[in-house]
Amino acid sequence: MGDTSEEPIASLDDNWDQVRDTVARGKKSTMHCAIASVGADGGPHVTPVGTVFLRDDRTGFYVDRYTSVLAHNVEADPRICLMAVDSGVRFWFRSLLVGRFSAPPGIRLYGTVGALRPATAAELDLVHKSVRTLQWMKGGRLLWSDLDHVRDITFTGFRPVRYPVMMSHLWQNVR
Repeated sequence: MGDTSEEPIASLDDNWDQVRDTVARGKKSTMHCAIASVGADGGPHVTPVGTVFLRDDRTGFYVDRYTSVLAHNVEADPRICLMAVDSGVRFWFRSLLVGRFSAPPGIRLYGTVGALRPATAAELDLVHKSVRTLQWMKGGRLLWSDLDHVRDITFTGFRPVRYPVMMSHLWQNVR
């Protein structure tokens, strides 16, 4: 995607609000985030997860309902990379038209995943609010009616998705 793998992982301390905004826009435009984990053979595995939520304290959680390979992988190696990309047509059209992104187009968050645990009432409330408009459909009821366990994510750093010629004004405090 327009960046290099040698870019250092940036600190979340001064960037968390922009990180959360970027993830929220990506999740809104695609209805999921991608979570990459490490398989037993050392190879990568990517899982789309629509029920990812970030907290104020540089942590997050996701509902662990349909993530069998991801669940197996994080039990053996808890390291993950969460990626969110704003793929909204309006966002990209406007950015390409003016030759400048108005906001970061995407982000990779690095961290570790905790053990499976029952969701709290507050977490379930967030989940249900996020899928409420879709639950009137048969598929919505089938997918999101029995969500009760989550995994916490502790984030340790991030790398922005970069297209330097259109976003030199973004992520000013990130090397």
